[in-house]
Amino acid sequence: MPQYDRPHPRRRVRGTRTALAALAGALLLGACSTPGAPRAAAPAASPLPTASATPGGTLLVADFGADTVSFVNPERGTVGSVPVGRAPYGLVVGADGRAWVATAEGVAVVDTRTRTRSALIPYRTTGTGPVTGGEYRGGGMGIALSPDGAHAYVGVNVPGTTGVLEVIDTARTEVTAVVPVGRRPFDVDVARDGSEVYVTGHDSFDVTVVPVGPGGPGTSTASAAPRRIEVAPYGTEGGLGSWLKPHYAVVRPADGMLLLPFEGERLAVVDPATGRTTVEEMTADTHQHGAAVTEDGRLLVVGTGAVEPGKGKGPSLTVRSPDGSERVYPLDGPHEDVAVSRDGRTAYVTGGYTRDGYWNGITVVDLDSGSSRRLAAGSRPLGIAVLG
Repeated sequence: MPQYDRPHPRRRVRGTRTALAALAGALLLGACSTPGAPRAAAPAASPLPTASATPGGTLLVADFGADTVSFVNPERGTVGSVPVGRAPYGLVVGADGRAWVATAEGVAVVDTRTRTRSALIPYRTTGTGPVTGGEYRGGGMGIALSPDGAHAYVGVNVPGTTGVLEVIDTARTEVTAVVPVGRRPFDVDVARDGSEVYVTGHDSFDVTVVPVGPGGPGTSTASAAPRRIEVAPYGTEGGLGSWLKPHYAVVRPADGMLLLPFEGERLAVVDPATGRTTVEEMTADTHQHGAAVTEDGRLLVVGTGAVEPGKGKGPSLTVRSPDGSERVYPLDGPHEDVAVSRDGRTAYVTGGYTRDGYWNGITVVDLDSGSSRRLAAGSRPLGIAVLG
Protein backbone atom coordinates (compact mmCIF):
# COMPACT_ATOMS: atom_id res chain seq x y z
CA MET A 1 0.00 0.00 0.00
CA PRO A 2 1.26 3.51 -0.71
CA GLN A 3 2.03 5.82 2.15
CA TYR A 4 0.52 9.31 2.16
CA ASP A 5 2.12 12.17 4.05
CA ARG A 6 -0.01 15.04 5.37
CA PRO A 7 -3.47 13.46 5.06
CA HIS A 8 -6.32 15.82 4.23
CA PRO A 9 -10.02 15.68 5.10
CA ARG A 10 -12.14 13.89 2.49
CA ARG A 11 -13.44 16.14 -0.30
CA ARG A 12 -17.17 16.80 -0.53
CA VAL A 13 -17.68 14.99 -3.85
CA ARG A 14 -18.31 11.28 -3.45
CA GLY A 15 -19.04 8.44 -5.85
CA THR A 16 -21.57 5.69 -5.27
CA ARG A 17 -19.91 2.44 -6.17
CA THR A 18 -17.60 0.22 -4.26
CA ALA A 19 -13.83 0.55 -4.53
CA LEU A 20 -11.96 -1.29 -7.23
CA ALA A 21 -9.98 -4.33 -6.28
CA ALA A 22 -6.20 -3.99 -6.57
CA LEU A 23 -4.85 -4.92 -9.96
CA ALA A 24 -2.44 -7.79 -10.42
CA GLY A 25 1.05 -6.71 -11.44
CA ALA A 26 2.04 -9.71 -13.48
CA LEU A 27 3.74 -9.16 -16.83
CA LEU A 28 2.12 -10.76 -19.85
CA LEU A 29 4.71 -11.39 -22.51
CA GLY A 30 3.51 -11.43 -26.08
CA ALA A 31 5.12 -12.97 -29.13
CA CYS A 32 5.91 -10.62 -31.97
CA SER A 33 3.26 -9.94 -34.58
CA THR A 34 3.58 -11.85 -37.78
CA PRO A 35 5.88 -9.87 -40.10
CA GLY A 36 4.01 -8.52 -43.05
CA ALA A 37 0.62 -8.66 -41.31
CA PRO A 38 -1.96 -6.70 -43.31
CA ARG A 39 -2.41 -3.07 -42.48
CA ALA A 40 -5.21 -0.71 -43.41
CA ALA A 41 -4.43 1.32 -46.51
CA ALA A 42 -3.35 4.88 -45.79
CA PRO A 43 -5.98 7.39 -46.88
CA ALA A 44 -5.01 10.40 -48.91
CA ALA A 45 -4.35 13.56 -46.95
CA SER A 46 -6.48 16.64 -47.50
CA PRO A 47 -4.92 19.07 -49.99
CA LEU A 48 -1.92 20.73 -48.38
CA PRO A 49 1.30 22.30 -49.59
CA THR A 50 3.66 19.34 -49.18
CA ALA A 51 6.59 20.61 -51.22
CA SER A 52 8.25 22.05 -48.13
CA ALA A 53 8.59 20.84 -44.57
CA THR A 54 5.94 21.80 -42.02
CA PRO A 55 7.22 24.94 -40.24
CA GLY A 56 8.56 24.58 -36.72
CA GLY A 57 6.11 25.73 -34.08
CA THR A 58 3.13 24.29 -35.95
CA LEU A 59 0.69 22.54 -33.61
CA LEU A 60 -0.57 19.01 -34.21
CA VAL A 61 -3.87 18.07 -32.56
CA ALA A 62 -5.85 14.84 -32.34
CA ASP A 63 -9.38 15.52 -33.59
CA PHE A 64 -11.46 13.22 -31.38
CA GLY A 65 -14.59 14.37 -33.19
CA ALA A 66 -13.39 14.02 -36.78
CA ASP A 67 -11.09 10.96 -37.08
CA THR A 68 -8.20 13.20 -38.20
CA VAL A 69 -5.18 15.05 -36.94
CA SER A 70 -5.03 18.76 -37.76
CA PHE A 71 -2.01 20.93 -38.45
CA VAL A 72 -2.56 24.27 -36.77
CA ASN A 73 -0.77 27.55 -37.33
CA PRO A 74 -0.74 29.14 -33.84
CA GLU A 75 -1.70 32.50 -35.32
CA ARG A 76 -4.15 31.55 -38.07
CA GLY A 77 -5.71 28.23 -37.05
CA THR A 78 -6.06 24.96 -38.96
CA VAL A 79 -4.09 24.75 -42.20
CA GLY A 80 -5.02 21.15 -43.09
CA SER A 81 -5.78 17.69 -41.74
CA VAL A 82 -4.95 14.03 -42.31
CA PRO A 83 -7.34 11.09 -41.71
CA VAL A 84 -5.87 8.72 -39.11
CA GLY A 85 -8.60 6.43 -37.74
CA ARG A 86 -11.65 6.60 -35.51
CA ALA A 87 -11.68 8.89 -32.48
CA PRO A 88 -7.97 9.80 -32.07
CA TYR A 89 -7.09 10.53 -28.46
CA GLY A 90 -3.41 11.03 -27.57
CA LEU A 91 -0.45 11.67 -29.84
CA VAL A 92 3.32 12.04 -29.61
CA VAL A 93 5.91 13.21 -32.14
CA GLY A 94 9.44 11.81 -32.49
CA ALA A 95 12.66 13.53 -33.50
CA ASP A 96 12.29 12.01 -36.98
CA GLY A 97 9.07 13.93 -37.57
CA ARG A 98 6.77 10.94 -37.31
CA ALA A 99 3.66 11.32 -35.15
CA TRP A 100 2.15 8.33 -33.35
CA VAL A 101 -1.58 8.73 -32.83
CA ALA A 102 -3.70 6.51 -30.54
CA THR A 103 -7.08 5.89 -32.21
CA ALA A 104 -9.96 3.51 -31.52
CA GLU A 105 -8.78 1.11 -34.22
CA GLY A 106 -5.00 1.22 -34.00
CA VAL A 107 -1.96 3.49 -33.80
CA ALA A 108 -1.65 5.73 -36.85
CA VAL A 109 1.78 6.81 -38.06
CA VAL A 110 1.82 10.26 -39.66
CA ASP A 111 4.76 11.85 -41.45
CA THR A 112 4.42 15.45 -40.28
CA ARG A 113 6.78 16.69 -42.99
CA THR A 114 4.78 15.36 -45.94
CA ARG A 115 1.50 15.38 -43.99
CA THR A 116 0.49 11.86 -44.90
CA ARG A 117 -0.46 8.75 -42.95
CA SER A 118 2.04 5.98 -43.62
CA ALA A 119 0.58 3.16 -41.49
CA LEU A 120 -2.21 2.10 -39.17
CA ILE A 121 -0.93 -0.48 -36.69
CA PRO A 122 -3.77 -2.66 -35.35
CA TYR A 123 -3.88 -3.49 -31.65
CA ARG A 124 -3.09 -7.04 -30.68
CA THR A 125 -5.54 -6.88 -27.78
CA THR A 126 -9.02 -8.24 -28.41
CA GLY A 127 -12.19 -7.26 -26.57
CA THR A 128 -11.94 -3.52 -27.10
CA GLY A 129 -15.46 -3.54 -28.53
CA PRO A 130 -16.80 -1.88 -31.66
CA VAL A 131 -14.73 0.85 -33.25
CA THR A 132 -16.60 3.90 -32.06
CA GLY A 133 -16.23 7.28 -30.40
CA GLY A 134 -17.13 8.72 -27.01
CA GLU A 135 -15.30 8.99 -23.70
CA TYR A 136 -15.58 5.29 -22.86
CA ARG A 137 -14.70 3.86 -26.26
CA GLY A 138 -12.18 1.04 -26.46
CA GLY A 139 -8.78 1.46 -28.05
CA GLY A 140 -5.77 3.69 -27.54
CA MET A 141 -5.69 6.55 -25.06
CA GLY A 142 -2.36 7.77 -23.64
CA ILE A 143 0.76 7.32 -25.75
CA ALA A 144 4.48 8.06 -25.36
CA LEU A 145 7.84 7.40 -27.03
CA SER A 146 11.05 6.04 -25.55
CA PRO A 147 13.84 8.66 -25.41
CA ASP A 148 15.66 6.97 -28.30
CA GLY A 149 12.48 6.73 -30.37
CA ALA A 150 12.82 2.96 -30.74
CA HIS A 151 9.51 2.13 -29.03
CA ALA A 152 6.06 3.69 -28.81
CA TYR A 153 3.98 2.83 -25.75
CA VAL A 154 0.19 3.06 -26.01
CA GLY A 155 -2.35 2.54 -23.25
CA VAL A 156 -5.32 0.58 -24.62
CA ASN A 157 -8.71 0.77 -22.95
CA VAL A 158 -10.62 -2.53 -22.79
CA PRO A 159 -14.16 -1.54 -21.72
CA GLY A 160 -15.39 -3.31 -18.59
CA THR A 161 -12.02 -4.62 -17.46
CA THR A 162 -8.36 -3.76 -16.99
CA GLY A 163 -6.41 -2.14 -19.80
CA VAL A 164 -3.09 -3.01 -21.40
CA LEU A 165 0.09 -1.31 -22.51
CA GLU A 166 0.96 -2.27 -26.07
CA VAL A 167 4.59 -1.82 -27.09
CA ILE A 168 5.37 -0.90 -30.70
CA ASP A 169 8.72 -1.33 -32.42
CA THR A 170 8.87 1.94 -34.35
CA ALA A 171 11.29 0.63 -36.99
CA ARG A 172 9.10 -2.37 -37.86
CA THR A 173 5.81 -0.57 -37.03
CA GLU A 174 4.37 -3.59 -35.24
CA VAL A 175 3.31 -4.55 -31.72
CA THR A 176 5.99 -6.58 -29.94
CA ALA A 177 4.65 -6.94 -26.39
CA VAL A 178 1.52 -6.51 -24.30
CA VAL A 179 1.55 -5.65 -20.57
CA PRO A 180 -1.52 -5.57 -18.26
CA VAL A 181 -2.11 -2.21 -16.58
CA GLY A 182 -4.97 -0.35 -14.88
CA ARG A 183 -8.45 0.54 -16.08
CA ARG A 184 -8.84 3.25 -18.74
CA PRO A 185 -5.17 4.23 -19.21
CA PHE A 186 -5.60 7.97 -19.70
CA ASP A 187 -1.91 8.76 -19.79
CA VAL A 188 1.46 7.13 -20.50
CA ASP A 189 4.80 8.64 -19.47
CA VAL A 190 8.41 7.47 -19.67
CA ALA A 191 11.32 7.94 -17.26
CA ARG A 192 13.83 10.42 -18.63
CA ASP A 193 16.46 7.68 -18.94
CA GLY A 194 13.98 5.35 -20.61
CA SER A 195 14.26 2.70 -17.90
CA GLU A 196 10.55 2.65 -16.95
CA VAL A 197 7.14 3.37 -18.41
CA TYR A 198 4.37 4.83 -16.23
CA VAL A 199 0.72 4.17 -17.08
CA THR A 200 -1.99 6.14 -15.28
CA GLY A 201 -5.10 4.01 -14.69
CA HIS A 202 -7.99 6.45 -14.34
CA ASP A 203 -10.65 4.01 -13.16
CA SER A 204 -8.35 1.96 -10.92
CA PHE A 205 -6.75 4.81 -8.94
CA ASP A 206 -3.22 3.80 -9.87
CA VAL A 207 -0.02 4.08 -11.82
CA THR A 208 1.54 0.90 -13.24
CA VAL A 209 5.34 1.02 -13.35
CA VAL A 210 6.61 -1.10 -16.25
CA PRO A 211 10.38 -1.79 -16.23
CA VAL A 212 12.12 -1.71 -19.61
CA GLY A 213 14.46 -4.62 -20.31
CA PRO A 214 17.39 -4.69 -22.76
CA GLY A 215 15.03 -5.33 -25.66
CA GLY A 216 12.22 -3.10 -24.38
CA PRO A 217 9.19 -3.91 -22.22
CA GLY A 218 8.34 -7.57 -22.52
CA THR A 219 11.97 -8.64 -22.23
CA SER A 220 12.38 -7.93 -18.51
CA THR A 221 13.03 -10.77 -16.10
CA ALA A 222 10.28 -12.07 -13.83
CA SER A 223 11.85 -10.26 -10.89
CA ALA A 224 11.28 -6.98 -12.73
CA ALA A 225 7.56 -7.42 -13.28
CA PRO A 226 5.26 -4.38 -13.43
CA ARG A 227 4.31 -2.82 -10.12
CA ARG A 228 1.02 -1.17 -9.21
CA ILE A 229 1.10 2.00 -7.13
CA GLU A 230 -2.23 3.18 -5.76
CA VAL A 231 -2.61 6.95 -6.16
CA ALA A 232 -5.74 8.01 -4.30
CA PRO A 233 -5.24 11.02 -2.01
CA TYR A 234 -9.02 11.12 -1.41
CA GLY A 235 -9.33 7.35 -1.00
CA THR A 236 -11.13 4.94 -3.32
CA GLU A 237 -14.53 4.83 -1.65
CA GLY A 238 -16.45 6.01 -4.72
CA GLY A 239 -14.98 3.36 -7.01
CA LEU A 240 -15.99 3.72 -10.65
CA GLY A 241 -18.50 6.42 -9.72
CA SER A 242 -15.91 8.68 -8.11
CA TRP A 243 -14.71 11.94 -9.66
CA LEU A 244 -11.58 11.87 -7.50
CA LYS A 245 -9.41 9.73 -9.75
CA PRO A 246 -6.05 10.32 -11.47
CA HIS A 247 -6.10 11.58 -15.04
CA TYR A 248 -2.71 12.74 -16.33
CA ALA A 249 0.82 12.65 -14.90
CA VAL A 250 4.18 14.22 -15.68
CA VAL A 251 7.72 13.20 -14.79
CA ARG A 252 9.46 15.95 -12.81
CA PRO A 253 12.75 16.81 -14.54
CA ALA A 254 14.67 17.47 -11.33
CA ASP A 255 14.27 14.06 -9.70
CA GLY A 256 12.07 11.75 -11.77
CA MET A 257 9.10 11.95 -9.38
CA LEU A 258 5.62 11.56 -10.85
CA LEU A 259 3.28 14.53 -10.38
CA LEU A 260 -0.48 13.88 -10.49
CA PRO A 261 -2.87 16.80 -9.81
CA PHE A 262 -6.28 16.29 -8.20
CA GLU A 263 -9.19 18.75 -8.12
CA GLY A 264 -7.05 21.88 -7.91
CA GLU A 265 -6.54 20.99 -4.25
CA ARG A 266 -3.90 18.27 -4.00
CA LEU A 267 -0.80 17.34 -5.94
CA ALA A 268 0.26 13.72 -5.48
CA VAL A 269 4.04 13.42 -5.69
CA VAL A 270 4.83 9.75 -6.30
CA ASP A 271 8.22 8.12 -5.95
CA PRO A 272 8.08 5.35 -8.59
CA ALA A 273 10.94 3.47 -6.91
CA THR A 274 9.28 3.09 -3.50
CA GLY A 275 5.60 3.76 -4.21
CA ARG A 276 5.58 6.41 -1.49
CA THR A 277 3.20 9.33 -2.15
CA THR A 278 3.33 12.74 -0.55
CA VAL A 279 0.59 15.35 -0.99
CA GLU A 280 1.12 19.05 -1.60
CA GLU A 281 -1.52 21.76 -1.62
CA MET A 282 -2.88 23.25 -4.86
CA THR A 283 -5.06 26.33 -5.16
CA ALA A 284 -7.26 26.26 -8.32
CA ASP A 285 -10.19 24.37 -6.71
CA THR A 286 -11.35 22.86 -10.02
CA HIS A 287 -11.57 19.39 -11.59
CA GLN A 288 -8.22 18.85 -13.32
CA HIS A 289 -7.24 16.88 -16.41
CA GLY A 290 -4.28 17.52 -18.75
CA ALA A 291 -0.79 18.30 -17.50
CA ALA A 292 2.59 19.25 -18.94
CA VAL A 293 5.98 20.18 -17.53
CA THR A 294 8.64 22.54 -18.84
CA GLU A 295 12.37 21.89 -18.78
CA ASP A 296 12.75 24.42 -15.96
CA GLY A 297 10.29 22.45 -13.84
CA ARG A 298 7.08 24.45 -14.14
CA LEU A 299 3.96 22.30 -13.97
CA LEU A 300 0.97 23.27 -16.13
CA VAL A 301 -2.42 21.77 -15.27
CA VAL A 302 -5.75 22.16 -17.08
CA GLY A 303 -8.80 22.81 -14.91
CA THR A 304 -12.13 21.80 -16.45
CA GLY A 305 -14.48 23.45 -13.96
CA ALA A 306 -16.44 22.34 -10.90
CA VAL A 307 -17.84 18.81 -11.06
CA GLU A 308 -20.92 19.91 -9.08
CA PRO A 309 -22.53 23.36 -9.46
CA GLY A 310 -21.37 25.71 -6.76
CA LYS A 311 -18.73 23.32 -5.44
CA GLY A 312 -15.52 24.61 -6.93
CA LYS A 313 -14.29 27.21 -9.39
CA GLY A 314 -14.41 27.41 -13.16
CA PRO A 315 -12.02 26.27 -15.91
CA SER A 316 -8.44 27.45 -15.58
CA LEU A 317 -4.80 26.85 -16.34
CA THR A 318 -2.55 26.46 -13.29
CA VAL A 319 1.14 27.31 -13.66
CA ARG A 320 3.02 25.91 -10.68
CA SER A 321 6.66 26.84 -10.07
CA PRO A 322 9.18 24.37 -8.60
CA ASP A 323 8.93 26.19 -5.27
CA GLY A 324 5.20 25.41 -5.09
CA SER A 325 3.90 28.90 -5.84
CA GLU A 326 1.04 29.02 -8.33
CA ARG A 327 -0.57 31.34 -10.83
CA VAL A 328 -4.09 30.40 -11.89
CA TYR A 329 -5.31 31.80 -15.20
CA PRO A 330 -9.08 31.59 -15.92
CA LEU A 331 -10.17 29.90 -19.16
CA ASP A 332 -13.40 30.32 -21.10
CA GLY A 333 -15.07 26.90 -21.06
CA PRO A 334 -13.78 23.35 -20.47
CA HIS A 335 -10.47 22.18 -21.95
CA GLU A 336 -8.57 18.89 -21.90
CA ASP A 337 -4.82 18.88 -22.58
CA VAL A 338 -1.91 21.31 -22.82
CA ALA A 339 1.41 21.71 -24.61
CA VAL A 340 4.08 24.40 -24.27
CA SER A 341 6.00 26.30 -26.94
CA ARG A 342 9.69 25.54 -27.42
CA ASP A 343 10.71 28.77 -25.67
CA GLY A 344 8.49 27.99 -22.68
CA ARG A 345 6.54 31.24 -22.94
CA THR A 346 3.24 30.11 -24.47
CA ALA A 347 0.77 27.37 -23.55
CA TYR A 348 -1.68 25.80 -25.98
CA VAL A 349 -4.77 24.31 -24.28
CA THR A 350 -7.10 22.08 -26.28
CA GLY A 351 -10.85 22.65 -26.08
CA GLY A 352 -11.88 19.09 -26.88
CA TYR A 353 -12.58 17.85 -23.34
CA THR A 354 -13.60 14.22 -22.78
CA ARG A 355 -16.99 15.17 -21.34
CA ASP A 356 -19.81 17.53 -22.33
CA GLY A 357 -18.96 21.16 -22.98
CA TYR A 358 -16.11 20.72 -25.46
CA TRP A 359 -15.50 23.21 -28.29
CA ASN A 360 -13.52 23.14 -31.52
CA GLY A 361 -10.41 25.12 -30.76
CA ILE A 362 -7.35 25.94 -28.70
CA THR A 363 -6.79 28.63 -26.10
CA VAL A 364 -3.37 30.29 -26.48
CA VAL A 365 -2.06 31.55 -23.13
CA ASP A 366 0.87 33.93 -22.63
CA LEU A 367 2.57 32.45 -19.57
CA ASP A 368 4.19 35.74 -18.56
CA SER A 369 1.07 37.91 -18.51
CA GLY A 370 -1.71 35.33 -18.40
CA SER A 371 -3.46 36.96 -21.35
CA SER A 372 -5.21 34.51 -23.66
CA ARG A 373 -6.98 34.26 -26.99
CA ARG A 374 -9.14 31.62 -28.61
CA LEU A 375 -8.07 29.97 -31.85
CA ALA A 376 -10.48 27.95 -33.98
CA ALA A 377 -8.77 24.62 -34.67
CA GLY A 378 -9.65 21.00 -35.29
CA SER A 379 -12.74 19.11 -34.18
CA ARG A 380 -12.99 18.37 -30.48
CA PRO A 381 -9.16 18.41 -30.18
CA LEU A 382 -7.71 16.38 -27.31
CA GLY A 383 -4.01 15.45 -27.60
CA ILE A 384 -1.59 18.14 -28.76
CA ALA A 385 2.08 18.48 -29.64
CA VAL A 386 4.30 21.32 -30.84
CA LEU A 387 6.33 20.37 -33.93
CA GLY A 388 10.03 21.18 -33.88
